[in-house]
Amino acid sequence: MMIETDRLTLRPYNTSDFDAYLRMVSDPNVVQFLGGQPMPAEDAWNRLLRYAGHWAYFDYGMFAVFERSSGRFIGETGLADFHRGLGHDFDGVGEAAWVFTSESQGRGYAYEAAMAALKWYGSSADRQRTVCLIAPDNRPSLILAEKLGYVSFGNVVYRGGPFTTLERTSIG
Repeated sequence: MMIETDRLTLRPYNTSDFDAYLRMVSDPNVVQFLGGQPMPAEDAWNRLLRYAGHWAYFDYGMFAVFERSSGRFIGETGLADFHRGLGHDFDGVGEAAWVFTSESQGRGYAYEAAMAALKWYGSSADRQRTVCLIAPDNRPSLILAEKLGYVSFGNVVYRGGPFTTLERTSIG
């Protein structure tokens, strides 16, 4: 599975993406809203394997995102079933997610990639509603979610911190 946009290539992760992925999730600026601590190599490796499992079991998952012009890894986006235990109105629905390298932020890449992934995911009639979970102080992600068509439908405590739950009900 591969998606191309004007500027980006999205494809499922390969194990060869590990070093670039580890650099991204080790950057304190990137992880400030993702637990706040750089991710250890073992956890990053396990996450890549979890992503592969999504594709194997659900036929959807997280995409590694690359700049088409340079081939450089710039982040990830996609949808997953993270089984967070947040209730029937959240779990079991495709959960959108995005994380981008510090160097690629502010260029519109996250919107371009996430919209492409959402349109691809929503091309199946039974997958119209998606959700996402964002820390209320993560203004850039909240702004992006709004641009993507997400609206808040509640607040939860997840892993000891406050989060906003958002939903999107169409692919358009």
